[in-house]
Amino acid sequence: MKTVYIFLFALLMACNTVDNDQVNLVATSPNGKLRVELQLNKEGEPYYRTLYNNKVIVDTSYLGFEFTNAPKLKGGLKHLGSEVNAFNETWEMPWGEQRTVENNYKFIKANFEESEAPNRKVTIEFRVYNDGIGLRYEFPKQDGWIEALIKEEHTEFNLTEDYKTFWIPGDWDIYEHLYSTTKLSEIDAKSYIPKTHLAQSHISENSVNTPVTMVGKEGIHLSFHEASLIDYSGMTLKVDTENLILKSSLVGSENTDYKVKKSLPFTTPWRTIQITDNAPDLIASNLIVNLNEPNKLGDVSWFKPMKYTGVWWEMHLGKSSWDYGMEMVDGKWTDTGKAHGKHGATTENVKSFIDFSAKNNIGGVLVEGWNTGWERWIGFEDREGVFDFVTSYPDYDLDEVTRYAKEKGVGIIMHHETSAATQTYEKQQDTAYALMQKYGMHAVKSGYVGKIIPKGEYHHGQYMVNQYNNAAIKAAKYQVAINAHEPIKDTGLRRTYPNIISREGLRGQEFNAWSGDGGNPPEHLPIVAFTRMLAGPIDFTPGIFNIKFNEYRKDNQVNTTLAQQLALYVVIYSPVQMAADLVEHYEANPKPLQFIKDVGVDWEETKVLNGEVGDYVTIARKERATNHWFVGGITDENARTLEVTFDFLDTDQTYEARIYKDGEDAHWDKNPLDIVIEQVDLNKDSKLKIKLAPGGGFAISLKKK
Repeated sequence: MKTVYIFLFALLMACNTVDNDQVNLVATSPNGKLRVELQLNKEGEPYYRTLYNNKVIVDTSYLGFEFTNAPKLKGGLKHLGSEVNAFNETWEMPWGEQRTVENNYKFIKANFEESEAPNRKVTIEFRVYNDGIGLRYEFPKQDGWIEALIKEEHTEFNLTEDYKTFWIPGDWDIYEHLYSTTKLSEIDAKSYIPKTHLAQSHISENSVNTPVTMVGKEGIHLSFHEASLIDYSGMTLKVDTENLILKSSLVGSENTDYKVKKSLPFTTPWRTIQITDNAPDLIASNLIVNLNEPNKLGDVSWFKPMKYTGVWWEMHLGKSSWDYGMEMVDGKWTDTGKAHGKHGATTENVKSFIDFSAKNNIGGVLVEGWNTGWERWIGFEDREGVFDFVTSYPDYDLDEVTRYAKEKGVGIIMHHETSAATQTYEKQQDTAYALMQKYGMHAVKSGYVGKIIPKGEYHHGQYMVNQYNNAAIKAAKYQVAINAHEPIKDTGLRRTYPNIISREGLRGQEFNAWSGDGGNPPEHLPIVAFTRMLAGPIDFTPGIFNIKFNEYRKDNQVNTTLAQQLALYVVIYSPVQMAADLVEHYEANPKPLQFIKDVGVDWEETKVLNGEVGDYVTIARKERATNHWFVGGITDENARTLEVTFDFLDTDQTYEARIYKDGEDAHWDKNPLDIVIEQVDLNKDSKLKIKLAPGGGFAISLKKK
């Protein structure tokens, strides 16, 4: 991996002033459009402002901390000195949306100290990019202060407009909510409480989870999030609807009176604002990954981005089950001859997925429900000790399955459902990862369904942030990559630990199969692309061909057209993409299946061609291994015609394009399977007008002739 460092300029100000009116530190983005000002008021309180194109978008916003073992740290500060500097590097993604990333910013790093005892010190750092800003705090080693018990972090974002906002509530346990679209002043997160049917939901105040995206009247786009979340609590944003102020609100615990416990010295995660002139540039932004530390794992070529099938969707449909039908006898799961016959993870069934994957350029097979313990995995308080991550059910021959998969050139993706029983998983991790290493398995999908054990902890608090991150760091020692479900949100750690490959963290495809609220509406994914996806890769599990699965669940369906299901392989990014439907549904539809066979998962570069938050988006991606291009476009419940230009293609080159688009009468509900497939020649000067049906989309594969 090649990295080039270019230091543009440095200005050191070693001042020891008590006259806080003189403290006015400024950093501008490399293109000069974005400006951050950091100041102290007369009471010694630090605050900042952010300007974009000379317009104030974040007005006077104060910074500070509240502790349980020390006085609050907010005012009475004096400025010790600062560095205003610039940095530029180019780094390479081992896998990702693009191969190379420019990390170019200017920064302020200001040192402050209390004017009176106990004279605590804090450093505030801003990094200013062309596409946004990052803010974090650093607490250096200092006499008399060994440990910080943080009750609350007080970081403000004082907005100057009542933005159109796309948000989900600041739930401490799940992100699996539908997005609301309201003015900032109309956010009411607590209105979600009677709606949610997920037991682990916990909404304690009128706050929103991040990323939260906003659109201004004059076209400015903002998205608030955080980066490099390590050994800290996840941040929600409390909404002051009257004054249009967002305030950091950390996820807590019922077991302590503090929300974060840290030994000095330490730095906080970055608090981020992506700032662009338009919606497509939000997706193109690399702010979140750039604010993370470089790769600490070195060579991770043992992980290969892949498409995969698996024993998953059939269980959500009710065709099969995760559990085998064993009973607990003398503390052990025992086959008492009462198996119900619906178990999905059988040797025979998994082999059928292996055969299908081998024939269709699909690299992996996920096997859920292979291991003992599913009979009592949810709804029970005593979930510790239930799951065994190395012992398979009697009808699943691990040796035979892995042998057969290797013979066919297909990898097996392991599954670890922890049932949120963290101590059980911790105790078995080394053994479980070693088993994977023995069989040459390099990826695991982990799950954390249910209330966290120990009781009183939440999925997004410091305790669980460490659980998720430590599991990934340990897995890397066994050459195992992690795809976490019921996770902590993505904050760009895939740069530092590239074995963190994907995660859930949203209302996924399964809600279409079993939720009682109609599933995910057509607007869901056109919002997700500009909110959740800004954080990082999504394991959304696209590719459902049997849109209305009346034979299994007559009151449920997928609320898109078939063409949109194909488009999602390009639009919703992940280095692992599931062909989620049943084998028989793919075999009955070989023509649209061709796109899944062809589409890439690892990209040389990405172009966001058009889009509006919540309405539509079109993305083009160039595959690393082949230089083939793939284009995907999706829309909400509204039909629309999009013009696609192909100026990203090579000059003087003709491409064979295969287009998969909605038929003339397609509709997400009335006629979702109406699809037209056509083949044309295109070049750099070509333009196409494509009609998208309500809830529809299109997908295009482009190969050089």
